[in-house]
Amino acid sequence: MAFDKKPRPHKPGAGTGKPRVYRSRPTATMVPPPAPADGLAARDCAVSALFSVFVEKRAFDDAFNKAAETRTLEPRDRAFARMIASTVLRRRGEFNAILLEHLEKPLPENRGRLEPVLLSAVAQLLVLQTPPHAVISIAVDQCQKDSAAKRFDKLANAVLRRVSEAGSQRLAALDAVTLNIPAWMLARWVAAYGESDARAIAAASLREAPLDLTVKSDSQLWAEKLSGVVLPGGTVRLSEAGRVEELAGYDDGAWWVQDAASALPAKLLGDVGGLSVADLCAAPGGKTAQLANAGANVTGIDKSIGRLNRLKANLARLSLTAETAVADAATYNPGRTFDAVLIDAPCTATGTIRRHPDILHLKRPEDVAALAAVQSAILANAAKLVQPGGRLVYCTCSLEPEEGVDQIARFLAANPAFSRLPLSPGEHALDARWITPAGDLRTLPHHLESLPPGQRGLDGFYAARLVRNA
Repeated sequence: MAFDKKPRPHKPGAGTGKPRVYRSRPTATMVPPPAPADGLAARDCAVSALFSVFVEKRAFDDAFNKAAETRTLEPRDRAFARMIASTVLRRRGEFNAILLEHLEKPLPENRGRLEPVLLSAVAQLLVLQTPPHAVISIAVDQCQKDSAAKRFDKLANAVLRRVSEAGSQRLAALDAVTLNIPAWMLARWVAAYGESDARAIAAASLREAPLDLTVKSDSQLWAEKLSGVVLPGGTVRLSEAGRVEELAGYDDGAWWVQDAASALPAKLLGDVGGLSVADLCAAPGGKTAQLANAGANVTGIDKSIGRLNRLKANLARLSLTAETAVADAATYNPGRTFDAVLIDAPCTATGTIRRHPDILHLKRPEDVAALAAVQSAILANAAKLVQPGGRLVYCTCSLEPEEGVDQIARFLAANPAFSRLPLSPGEHALDARWITPAGDLRTLPHHLESLPPGQRGLDGFYAARLVRNA
């Protein structure tokens, strides 16, 4: 939400996209790292990353890494900066609503970095429980350092003091779903899943995700070593992890980071030992690693050299091997066919907001149709790569029907040589709720709600398993 919008009356449950009143309980599942002693560099890093997302439309991971590279930050300070920024990305609508309640008139468009400065301060005051004096003082300093925002330094001081005094009560009374989820996105979920499930999806999407690991072997052993739990399907879930690189087993290549839902599509191919498998759109390599670990002869394809290099680095750490090819999955033609093909297609990724809250600010309604066209082209080409009797698994981490079930319906109508191979409850430890009436996989962010707080939820994934008729 932008500050040039005047607040609108809030109706609980309404699908407003840019309201101006907000407040709800902290959703972070991880304990935030302590604020650094001075904290200016860490907070500047957070503000810079947020400005890049909001104004330059840069993906958060890229924006944050770029902001951190230009500053000397200790690991604790870097973690604090990331926590501030990710909290703002999840709760921008709520925070803006609270701020707007204390503004007599909308701010002009030429305000520099004022919005991310104020939002970062609100996150610290109301969610991260940082001492108010330090938060407000540094926010004023940040305004004064910005040529366009410096004229608002006194206003920032006054507004943040009021937020510090009264914001906590206000925050808990607001509807986080309608304030933080874009109206177009929430409306789509209501149409696809019904109002009750749509609100549950939205609420779960606004919570920080726990850390999930796919292990090479012996999930129970690694769950005990890392103080985690084993989920259905063998994923090890940690509710509090710290730095991934410092966890036991990282240097030994015993596991890799992969959401529990993301680990399911590769399993739908069944026993791939000794089979040739093409993993299209393979980077960063979690599914490639699964297939290689299961004994498949994998070829990982990605059109980005940089992403493919990351895949290779991940495989090297894991001591796993796979062939790789730099190619567009929509036109890839190796002159051969494969026993199985796995497609993790480019998509709007609306099922991964828990891990990528910048999606709330970067995706637009028109992206759905544009990406669905890309997916159709990849599917059409993949059909040529599957040998008779071979399997094709198509998946996306989107919640949108056009990128999932509708895509497969169109593909099957146009490709009579393929048929659906339905999943059954209990197969690959799949929960019956995750299987659609047609036999496809559909996980939702609010699934696994019976787990303790901090361990609930999983990414929203769709997958269909098809077979090329002999």
